[in-house]
Amino acid sequence: MLISLTVPCYNEEEALPFLYEALCKVMGDCPQYDYELILVNDGSTDKTLSVMKDMAAKDDRIHYISFSRNFGKEAAMYAGLAAAKGDWVGLLDADMQDPPSLLPEMFQTLESGEADIVATRRVSRKGEPPIRSFFARRFYHLINRHTDVEIVDGARDFRVMTRPVVDAILKMPECQRFSKGIFAWVGFRTKWLEYENIERIAGETKWSFWKLFLYAIEGIVSFTTAPLKIATYVGLLTSFGAFVYLLYYFIHAIINRIWDKVAGYPSLLSFMLFLGGMILMALGIIGEYLAKTYLEVKSRPLYIIAEENKKDD
Repeated sequence: MLISLTVPCYNEEEALPFLYEALCKVMGDCPQYDYELILVNDGSTDKTLSVMKDMAAKDDRIHYISFSRNFGKEAAMYAGLAAAKGDWVGLLDADMQDPPSLLPEMFQTLESGEADIVATRRVSRKGEPPIRSFFARRFYHLINRHTDVEIVDGARDFRVMTRPVVDAILKMPECQRFSKGIFAWVGFRTKWLEYENIERIAGETKWSFWKLFLYAIEGIVSFTTAPLKIATYVGLLTSFGAFVYLLYYFIHAIINRIWDKVAGYPSLLSFMLFLGGMILMALGIIGEYLAKTYLEVKSRPLYIIAEENKKDD
């Protein structure tokens, strides 16, 4: 049986040697499996590609793919899955926050036939800034309330999947990708392994708060139309509020005989600004969905490969 281990990499020259050593040790303890290691260089600006080439020159089980520029982790993961030839396909990060030591247990679970996917989730966020952890939990709570699939809180991309699962994922080539949602959407039997959060072994995180925020927006827009409904409800409530206010002001004017006086400008201006803000918010939400449609209609490739070492079938 062949196992493909795919690793998306962006500026991971320091972490890759540690990952390679750990994987060699783990897979050496599982001699019943053959394996290949697929390293995807996502337009790194350091010496990541050189490290990959040196590894590939010494180990013919390594297949490296290098993009023409940075296309993002989602594209790198898809490229790795598309290149994988194994009966089982594993996906993990290069920074060792996805512990390779869990792989034997994951293989054993798939071997037993009790699951088609063995995925991992963090049960703690030790080492993360508190504000980041707070918003991450709120994100999972929000998206699970408004989608038909469940995205497990703390879920990692680290998982091992059978070939039918990988084939199903590859049939979803949309360019605006949110893999955590895609993994949940395709279904299949999934077993979750829990572990404590682990710090990066080397290098610096590539995820800023702003990037995580945009990624969260991507996830929400990709798997639910709830924001469009919210915009509709807010518009209805605002219109109803305007009608109530108009009715109140009309009755108040009749009772107090003030319709011939110039009054109410502060409240009127505040209301107009509020209404204008609601309109802009609704247009912004619609624009997010329209932008996704625009990008998908272009049908551009997810990535462009600049260089790779071809592996014989």
